[in-house]
Amino acid sequence: MKLSRTLAAAAGLLWLAGCAVPRPPAAASTEAPPRWHAPLPHAGTLADLRQWWQQFNDPLLVDLVEAAQTVNPNVATAGARIAEARAARVAARAALLPALDGNASVSRGNAQQGVPTVATIAQTGLQLAWELDVFGGRTAQADAARARLAGSEAGWHEARVAVAAETALSYLDLRTCERQLAVTRNDARSRAETARLTQLSADAGFTAPAVAAQARASAAEGSARSTQQQAQCDLTVKALVALTGLAEPALRQRLAAPWAEPTGFALLAMPAVPARLLAQRPDVFAAERAVEAASAEVGVARADRFPRVSLGGQISTGWIRAGGQTNDAQTWTIGPLALTVPVFDAGRRAAAEDAAQARYEEAVALYAARVRQAVREVEEALVNLESARERSEDARIAVEGYRASFAANEALYRSGLGSLIELEDQRRVALAAETALVSLQRERVAAWIALYRALGGGWERPDAAPAAPQP
Repeated sequence: MKLSRTLAAAAGLLWLAGCAVPRPPAAASTEAPPRWHAPLPHAGTLADLRQWWQQFNDPLLVDLVEAAQTVNPNVATAGARIAEARAARVAARAALLPALDGNASVSRGNAQQGVPTVATIAQTGLQLAWELDVFGGRTAQADAARARLAGSEAGWHEARVAVAAETALSYLDLRTCERQLAVTRNDARSRAETARLTQLSADAGFTAPAVAAQARASAAEGSARSTQQQAQCDLTVKALVALTGLAEPALRQRLAAPWAEPTGFALLAMPAVPARLLAQRPDVFAAERAVEAASAEVGVARADRFPRVSLGGQISTGWIRAGGQTNDAQTWTIGPLALTVPVFDAGRRAAAEDAAQARYEEAVALYAARVRQAVREVEEALVNLESARERSEDARIAVEGYRASFAANEALYRSGLGSLIELEDQRRVALAAETALVSLQRERVAAWIALYRALGGGWERPDAAPAAPQP
């Protein structure tokens, strides 16, 4: 009868396990703009962003991205966080199940004082300990661990995408620097030739010494600019070495190959509305999982304020040998079925719940901010792309016009019909136009890279439905 009552009480407590304490909403709602306000990119074709770097037709860039992702500490840290979160999830799941421990012991001694009888006692057994999840605290802890793991996995993908974009931008800076170096070297050669001819004319008495001095100063200025540009390129190479972990001599050898700027880029599933962008961003997904985990942790803190029920048990077997006789001993117990009720803790549990609620509200705010930032990054990339596209033709026309004007002024100066001051003015204008064109070309490619990162780099939510095939 007593055993039946004990089992009935245990069954009742198990039934109460479905009465978990309420939690805040696990999904935070946020409002995304109804449409994109920036123009969509032109000449974009659908492609897989996971292979997006292949379209540069530059094996070195692909190798640099892979090398940087291998050695980058942020990627390694994100991988370690996944392992930590996975272990935490295993521990949280294990807390829902009973714990079973084995024991074995042997002892020998005098069983009774004053009696010359020595006894040997050997015993083995199993002990059971189980805290029943009556109010859902353990389940909430497991849910939080699962959400943290999902967020850590998304964070690893975000780290890889960020490293890829950073490496590509560094590589683009180097190639842009090399183009700027070619421009400055051509300018330095032109200034040096002008200074040489002017000095010959001055030596012959056809040109004033002051004009020759101005030409030498211009040549020195061009040479200094070229030297400075060369140093900037060397610094960029060293930054790439630090970023990728590659040996500098081998990297410089591969950098000697000519680089062709890509003319077109492929675009993956540009979402029709900003709300669909949220399914492509691993950082947004991680922020969403942080809200879910914080909600579950509020449930853990609330459940800790309620009574706790635990069930124990033990099964033992052994033998006792005393006075030449051996007796077997087998015992078992179910219980105690213990109830622990919080009585007074000076507000510790209430404070823990308040702290968990505050962390939840913080996670909701961070999620909303992350959504706004994601939309902003796409909008900015689109604006920069459109701006670079619209300015490209004007910049090209400006360069061609200023080159023609400079060539005409140079011909006049060499024939003795022009002044050095006018020639140097035209030279500065032409140099500024060529520098602007190279910078604009860099800006266009950088905007594509920024859009690649803003769209999530080809990442997909684990719970996303498979995309329909494109026609």
